[in-house]
Amino acid sequence: MDHSTRRNFLKDFSFGAAALSAAPGEQTKPMPGRPAFGEAGSETGKPSSIMAIAAHAGDGFFAMGAPVALAIHQGSQGTFLSLSLGEKGSATIPPERYGPMQREASERAARLLGAAAAFLPYSDGEIPANDEAAFAVCDAIRKYKPDIVVTHWRESWHKDHRACYKIVDDAIFYAGLPAIARKAPAHTVQKLFFAENWEDAQGFAADTYLDITPVFDRWFEACALFPMWRGETGFRYNDYYHSLAVARGCLSNFKYAASLMSPSEQLVRHARVL
Repeated sequence: MDHSTRRNFLKDFSFGAAALSAAPGEQTKPMPGRPAFGEAGSETGKPSSIMAIAAHAGDGFFAMGAPVALAIHQGSQGTFLSLSLGEKGSATIPPERYGPMQREASERAARLLGAAAAFLPYSDGEIPANDEAAFAVCDAIRKYKPDIVVTHWRESWHKDHRACYKIVDDAIFYAGLPAIARKAPAHTVQKLFFAENWEDAQGFAADTYLDITPVFDRWFEACALFPMWRGETGFRYNDYYHSLAVARGCLSNFKYAASLMSPSEQLVRHARVL
């Protein structure tokens, strides 16, 4: 494979930023309570609303913040929903102090990116994978009406991340069912993506690469508002995510890129022409 062919292959292999757009016009009707199947030509269209749903406040911005920032840059509405504050993440600052610090950082980071920040009251390390939590997230989905949700992949060593995956899976189902009466009417999420995260690496296989170059600096500035960003808790998030953005950019022919994984059913495409 020559250099030119390889560049084209990498470019075509990446769905690029257009993957964050919901297609206008005719679409295959989704199954009740589930995201829509893909369609040939569905990578173009107007920007969509997007929600990052994370177990902890930092996860939403570190692992999922770049796709949200990119969607906002393209004209979308963005929301960060944290199931917990991650208040037990510091070895030196007690949870009763660290939690408010995490919340303040989330609110400041969201404002910087032009997004909304929302929180659920679960305790760090104790997020329950039950219907109470799923309906709480369902209500948030119905309130903010995201077309796209980005969350954790299920194969994680972190208990809260596994719980978040299960909660979001059920919440999307509940949110899309009109027969389930809640305060807000039903809302169907069009696309679901899993973010790349060093804690959720097992079995993660990227199928979507986003060119985050236009928003890279602002996203990094937002992440830097968190005290844990530069290794306060023992892991150098800043170095990891900078290196990851460069590496994914190399694979997708962008300067900086973020990689996402789709549910297998979302990769099924309903096409009238090839």
